[in-house]
Amino acid sequence: MHLVYPAVLAALLFCTGIYGVLARRNAILVLMSVELMLNAVNLNLVAFDVWLSRTAEEKLHSGQALTLFTIAIAAAEIGIGLAIVLAVYRGRGTSDIDKLRDTAEGHESDGPDESDGPDGFSGPDGLGGSDGPDSTGGSNPSGSDSNRTEPPAAEKAEATA
Repeated sequence: MHLVYPAVLAALLFCTGIYGVLARRNAILVLMSVELMLNAVNLNLVAFDVWLSRTAEEKLHSGQALTLFTIAIAAAEIGIGLAIVLAVYRGRGTSDIDKLRDTAEGHESDGPDESDGPDGFSGPDGLGGSDGPDSTGGSNPSGSDSNRTEPPAAEKAEATA
């Protein structure tokens, strides 16, 4: 087999991966595109190792050994990357890279008067309402004690159940 076939296939895989990294907005799809690029590199390593071992009559197979290291590093990268994406998704409610970038650059206000949270829900915690002492919007039922904070609605529901 000629060296051209795996080299062209690797180039197509790598270009597809670059397109996926540049065009996709979902973090998981970006990670998959990075994996495509790593697989293209692995294909090139193995193809050139086979080609060089035939021409130089070398039995070391360093390209295949390097491919094994690349596969191990790619597995660790995808594991850590997915853990980070899942943690961000649980915290923000989205895995859209543009929305996460806007939040990281500080385009959204973080003040206590915020009416829309980072997820589009009302309140700074994304649960609705405010975190102030008067979270129901009505008057404080305990009288003039305005420094007392009421438990969130989820804790109230558990206490009554």
